[in-house]
Order: sequence, then C-alpha cells, then structure tokens
Amino acid sequence: MEKMIIFYDGSCPLCVAEMKQLRQLNEHQKLQFEDILVPDFNQRFPDISKEEASAVLHGLLSSKTGAEQQLLLGLDVTYKAWNLVGKKRWLKILRLPVIRTVADKAYLFFARNRYRISYLLTGKSRCNSCSID
Repeated sequence: MEKMIIFYDGSCPLCVAEMKQLRQLNEHQKLQFEDILVPDFNQRFPDISKEEASAVLHGLLSSKTGAEQQLLLGLDVTYKAWNLVGKKRWLKILRLPVIRTVADKAYLFFARNRYRISYLLTGKSRCNSCSID
C-alpha cells in the first residue's frame, strides 16, 4: 500500500486547513502529517531541509512494498495526497503536460506569498498554535 508523509508549514492557516481536511479523510492511514516547524523536526527528518520544505511543499512517498521512497514536490504532493484519500480527482488535470507548467508557476507564487494570501482569505497571516488535530 502506498503511503506518504506530508511536510507542511504549521504556521500557515491555509496549509493547516488543507491538512485538516486531508486528516479527516485519511481513513486508511495512507498519509502521515509532519509540521516542519516542530523543534525536533531536523533530528527526526535529517534528509528533509526545513528551508526547502518551507519554500515548496514536500512529500515522501513510499512504494507499495515500502522498499523505496520518492520525494514529491509542490502540486505533485497535493495531487497524490488527495488521490490517496480518494477525493478531488479533478486535480489530475493540473498534472497534464500543458497545464502543469502554468499550474506549477501558480503554486510557486502561492507558496512564496502564502502568508499574505492567508491574511486576505482568513484574516490571519500566521498562527502560533495551529493544529491539525
């Protein structure tokens, strides 16, 4: 069974909101959620750069056998996460060759500006005690 660890920004209200939705749908425990801002993150995941994971969403996908792991980035993580919980199948269109380039650029814009976008949409740019539990 494929499983994925999602490394998300626990201070971003929009990021946390999406992780909450995914957690609620994670009935088969195919997703594991890791906040990159917890104090022991670097010790637990030394191969994942906190700075890089802050710039672009990271996911570590385990193969069906669990023998291999693949690093996914950005919208590839989003698409795979929603696919693993069986929802938002329409996201597949964002991975089509022509659309992928534009979608990835739009995602990078969002990632760079997520705190400002969060403020515009939620009234909070950051949260100190966001939790997906």
